Amino acid sequence: MTKLCIFAGTTIFGIVGSLVAGAFGMDTFSLGSFFLSGVGSVVGVYVGWKVAQKFN
Repeated sequence: MTKLCIFAGTTIFGIVGSLVAGAFGMDTFSLGSFFLSGVGSVVGVYVGWKVAQKFN
């Protein structure tokens, strides 16, 4: 269950980070978009891990 929650959090928050970069006018393949997607993915790992702890 932990791996599934972390995978879902990483995917969802990574996409959200990319969308935030697009809202700021960054290109899809720009360094800023890559950075914000990475930050979103790291946040998603943490959130997914915390959610998995609630289920266990």
